[in-house]
Amino acid sequence: MTPSPHDSPIGVLIVDDSATARAVLKSLVSADPSLRVIGTAPDAFSAARSMRDALPDVMLLDLELPQMDGLTFLRKIMTQRPIPVVICSSHTGAGSDVTLRALELGAADVIGKPSVAGPTERQEAQVRVCDAIHAAFQTRRGRKKSPQPFQPGPKLSADEILPPPRPGLRRPARRLSPMVAIGASTGGTEALSSVLRALPRDAPPVAVVQHMPKGFTAAFARRLDGLCPVTVQEARDGDALEQGRVLIAPGDRHMLVRRTGGGYRVELADGPYVSRHRPSVDVLFRSVAQAAGPDALGIIMTGMGDDGARCMAEMRDAGARTIAQDEQSCVVYGMPREAVRHGGVTLSLPLDRLWREIAAWNIERSTAAR
Repeated sequence: MTPSPHDSPIGVLIVDDSATARAVLKSLVSADPSLRVIGTAPDAFSAARSMRDALPDVMLLDLELPQMDGLTFLRKIMTQRPIPVVICSSHTGAGSDVTLRALELGAADVIGKPSVAGPTERQEAQVRVCDAIHAAFQTRRGRKKSPQPFQPGPKLSADEILPPPRPGLRRPARRLSPMVAIGASTGGTEALSSVLRALPRDAPPVAVVQHMPKGFTAAFARRLDGLCPVTVQEARDGDALEQGRVLIAPGDRHMLVRRTGGGYRVELADGPYVSRHRPSVDVLFRSVAQAAGPDALGIIMTGMGDDGARCMAEMRDAGARTIAQDEQSCVVYGMPREAVRHGGVTLSLPLDRLWREIAAWNIERSTAAR
């Protein structure tokens, strides 16, 4: 059986041992007219039987399943009948390492179990679930079209967290050491790993927003820290951005960069979703434009939607160098495409050249400062 034609609604199979969770997810997915739930299953064996009748375009998969765990089922899917899979998991803390293993095995994305306690929570959950499905669908057979995010309500800008600079406001004359800001979403976990593993120990400080649910970013940072020459940590409020250190925004909190004396520190903030995300790349990029200006390098990587596009233009206007991952190397060419469209990108590069550009730019900036 083949997946449904691309001009039809995207067919979704929901696999979760909880009847309540299946009902909630089915309700959220059905709110998007471009999606269609073709089946639900309480375990891997029921899901496999369903897939023999109709192969879904995308699967929503829980990792805690009876009889056969979700990780084992995912491994079988990817080796026998690969389709895009979105992990919908309540794993946090030590359990989030299992979810990261799912990404390594080929899952397109990971989202937390949705909360629908009230209308606001339900709307936010609809956006997260439906956007993840759309983005996962774009990974099938090398699709590069920028998918349209699900939009049930208004989308807020970075103004909600950090006001734009006032016209005519003078920037501090004193230059600081260089720093890097990176934003990524779908496909970003492995793309970031590729870039950060190649950085030398004396790399400039890096601030990262990777769209991930609350409770998963700490495990992601630990995993990267074990792979990379640089130190990688989940950011805490007030942490210093230092040479050889990478700070990853915690899931569900915005991260801003502040100028403090002779260096930079990060500030964590609550508040509404910006560009449909928390943490938001737009919030990070605006803060970097204001704190570092020409001393910053901004990179926008694979991901759906337009988070980061508008405020990358602010970084470029502030004198920063700005780079987009190119279309050919993106899992989903959405955020980089929108950044190019908004005029915020200095150049586009393939994934395997991004770390080289960071190193070359750092040498160039250090030489110019002497």
